[in-house]
Amino acid sequence: MPTKEPAVPAALSADALMGKSQAYISRALAAKAAGSMGEYQLWASLSLELLGKAALAKIHPCLVADPQSYISLFAAAGMHVGTDVKTIIAKTLFERLTHVSKRFDKKTQEFCTNMSLKRNAELHSGEAPFEGVVAASWEGRYWHTAEIILEACSSTIESWLGADKAPAPKELLAEYTHATEEAAKIRVETAAEAFAARAKKDRDEAYAKAAALDAWEMRRSFRLLADEIWDTECPACKSRSFLTGVKYNEEVSEEDSEHPDEEMVDIFYVAEEFRCPSCNLHLDTREAIEAVGLDVDHVETETRQREYEPDYGND
Repeated sequence: MPTKEPAVPAALSADALMGKSQAYISRALAAKAAGSMGEYQLWASLSLELLGKAALAKIHPCLVADPQSYISLFAAAGMHVGTDVKTIIAKTLFERLTHVSKRFDKKTQEFCTNMSLKRNAELHSGEAPFEGVVAASWEGRYWHTAEIILEACSSTIESWLGADKAPAPKELLAEYTHATEEAAKIRVETAAEAFAARAKKDRDEAYAKAAALDAWEMRRSFRLLADEIWDTECPACKSRSFLTGVKYNEEVSEEDSEHPDEEMVDIFYVAEEFRCPSCNLHLDTREAIEAVGLDVDHVETETRQREYEPDYGND
């Protein structure tokens, strides 16, 4: 007879932590809609910390249990010896997340730590560090960070916000689009800084390699099973890079063929994914691609044998 897995308390449960994070980000967006920008950032900061803990707990609950508390460590192992279950502090959380995703870099860690310090000051002192802060000064980095953590959880901003549930409120879909766009811009900024920090020789070699690369050699680098791959310029490092997409239409071209039995056909594609082989920038949604200024539409023209209506023998 199979043994039942010991229950992990809600304080250390990945599902419970994720659910609470989603509840708090909903409160954050409601505060934003009401014009309460200080409250918006407060709830957002709480949601982000819970999201990070959910990512660690998904690997194992012991990663979020307070190591100084034997009750918490026993609880993480599924054994209950007390009710005072405690989790790790924010500083430890953000240090551990650097080992979960290579995208959770030093700048991202510093952003999270700074936000948690402001939150502590808001909750435990007479200070009001969130008041008067312009959303544009932190939102982009916030959504970028959330995207990184969610990726480590095998989830997405869309799912986290609930915008994947039909029918999602228009306001929620708008927030999802905004979050995706802001995260994409910070991703470009991060890739550009990392590429610029490399030695000139390395950058030149990367440019040369990308210039000589056959577009279809990139096929395995994309998650999408594409209908077409085409060149573009990377918004981060200006190297030759690639977009891949799916066909959504075709029509006879206005351009005439030189041969009467042939016709020119325009095939229309829309980009769904972007990759740069030089700086490794990767964008995996149409919204993100558009947000960084790349054109998602692409047209290829090909020559085909002209098709004639069959003779029905009515003469």
